[in-house]
Amino acid sequence: MVTANRFENIPAEKFKFVEKGGRIHDKKFDTKPVSYFQGAFRRFSKNKGAVVGGIVILFLVLFAIIAPFFTPFNPLYYDMIFAYASPKISAFADSDIDFWDGYKEKNTSYLGYLKDLAIMQETGNDVIKRGEYEVSVDGSNYTYRYDTYHGVGFGKYKTVSPEKFEDIQRYQEETGRQVLYPIVKVSDRPTLEKNKYDANIYYKMVDPKATKVRPKLDADGNIIPNYWKYDVNDPDMSPVIAEYNSLRIEGENGFEENGVQYLYAYGRIVDGGIEIRAEYYEYYIYEHTQEKKDGITEPLFVFGATSTGKDVFACLAYGARFSFIFATIVAAVNFIVGVIWGSTAGYFGGKVDLFMERFSEILGSVPTIIVITLLKYHMGSTSQALVLFIAFFATGWIGMAGTTRMQFYRFKNQEYVLAARTLGASDARIMFKHIFPNGLGTIVTSVALVIPAMIYSETSLTYLGIINLEAGNTTSVGTLIAGGQQSITAGAGFVALFPCLFLVLMMLSFNLFGNGLRDAFNPSLRGSED
Repeated sequence: MVTANRFENIPAEKFKFVEKGGRIHDKKFDTKPVSYFQGAFRRFSKNKGAVVGGIVILFLVLFAIIAPFFTPFNPLYYDMIFAYASPKISAFADSDIDFWDGYKEKNTSYLGYLKDLAIMQETGNDVIKRGEYEVSVDGSNYTYRYDTYHGVGFGKYKTVSPEKFEDIQRYQEETGRQVLYPIVKVSDRPTLEKNKYDANIYYKMVDPKATKVRPKLDADGNIIPNYWKYDVNDPDMSPVIAEYNSLRIEGENGFEENGVQYLYAYGRIVDGGIEIRAEYYEYYIYEHTQEKKDGITEPLFVFGATSTGKDVFACLAYGARFSFIFATIVAAVNFIVGVIWGSTAGYFGGKVDLFMERFSEILGSVPTIIVITLLKYHMGSTSQALVLFIAFFATGWIGMAGTTRMQFYRFKNQEYVLAARTLGASDARIMFKHIFPNGLGTIVTSVALVIPAMIYSETSLTYLGIINLEAGNTTSVGTLIAGGQQSITAGAGFVALFPCLFLVLMMLSFNLFGNGLRDAFNPSLRGSED
């Protein structure tokens, strides 16, 4: 038998009192006390999914708040010429990276290729990126990267005042940017009315009477210009304006042909002013920087443009800002009303609960769409944002009230509640000091999910066209998605991509964030993070 560890074998001098001649006292804890919210924050921080969700939500909120200040565009702005312009970032525009550069993949016929080539040769802009293209085996299809900004060319002939014509000349001389190009004589233009005022047709044509005009090519395959030129000694110069020297057209200072000195005509005097050919990209810059002075320096749409030429980035930023503000206000009001209603019903129970629950059920049985329809009918021209708020508030608090009522029924008969009541605590103190904090986890989770639910409902209503928020200087994510759905068939899927991406990220992030809050504010998990 092993006896080495028996206490009889331990020497007596090794026995001593722990606190000889004194009293034993409790020792101060080395660790600091952790408050309820500190513990909740620690538990939340350990939930990686919730943290990522919170970061994404923060990013989306900052985008909604800050982005409108970083774009000169707004939801009221539109320009049909740049309809479906591709997303463009300046850093990628002039690079060899075929991404986010304002170009799109274009498949067209040989005639379509020649029209783009004509704009490219006249303006010097890289309408066909790097001049590279691919031809199908049968030669009927041309594929290349097409510049959706410079590719719009000249559009239609414009009529401007003589003062504006002179101001454009001043602008060109000061900046070195060419806006005006030589015009084509009326008799040399296409015959059909729809083509006669097409300012992109500056060249000689194979058949001026054709529906689809084909340009003539020289021996080297270049487009042959057909500018209006006139003898400088011609006494009858009244129909044309030539007091401008072009910046890049060959023969800008005049040229000699068969011993005769000629000039190009850059305008034609018509009723109401002077008819001009203006490259739209440069004309756009001139108008916004010299006339409107609205902060727009160039047509640059980071997320692309809609079918009406609206900036998707600006519309999404303004729409997201409205959605967050609207949903937060509605959620806050519904939270306050719902908590007060639900806590009262759940705490007092009996006839009070019976009456309040029946009222909530009757009100909640009315479909939201019916409420919105009646409000729109009776409120007439009132702001539809107000109609939406009243409709969401009318029944939106019922879910919060039900959640709060359930939590109060769950905790109101617990021992600590009975002890507080025995010690004389008031009903209000018991409700909001003892019961409410214990149900806070579930309630907070509900609040976190109410915001995306409100945004989703608002998006659905605007997507369906039931609510129209575009009357003022705002828009909706739902309106963008509805427009983007139609744009997919036009090869402009980006119009729907960015709003859908915003909605998906928001819904997913709020769910992760809400689940993290539920666990963080659950009192039963207190101390589990240690």
